[in-house]
Amino acid sequence: MGIEIERRFLVKSEDWKSQIVLSEDFSQAYLNSSIGEWATRVRIIDNQKAYITLKSSLSRLINYEFEYSIPTKDAIELINLSKYKITKTRYHLKINKKDWVVDLFHGSNSPLKIAEIELNSESEEIEIPSWCGQEITGMKSLSNASLAKTPISKVSVKDRMQFK
Repeated sequence: MGIEIERRFLVKSEDWKSQIVLSEDFSQAYLNSSIGEWATRVRIIDNQKAYITLKSSLSRLINYEFEYSIPTKDAIELINLSKYKITKTRYHLKINKKDWVVDLFHGSNSPLKIAEIELNSESEEIEIPSWCGQEITGMKSLSNASLAKTPISKVSVKDRMQFK
């Protein structure tokens, strides 16, 4: 079973940039629009790798996530058919021997930046970097699926946080 345990934070400064290990460009689209149900995501990374992912929230920290490789040409066609799209650059960081990512959103979700860390368990202790701002773990209104449907340029981060 695919389980993902993660915590997410708004990024409040640029201090993370000195810790970049790798970056990747993502194009992704959502094939369904109901935020409370399973999300079906198609993703292309660096125009070379493509995946289809089925994702559903189990709790605030835990999601079911099943991801499968698909041909890039199929992913391009699916993204072109979707109404709900986002683009972002994902920066991989190594902090205190832990893998973090910072997603820098483009287009109508710019200048949003979100940091994420995947955990081994819900109780795992982490040291939160000083450049992380408010925790947004479990806030569906700031999920990638929600941002694809209603970009940040249409609803402020502050207003989205009221809708958890």
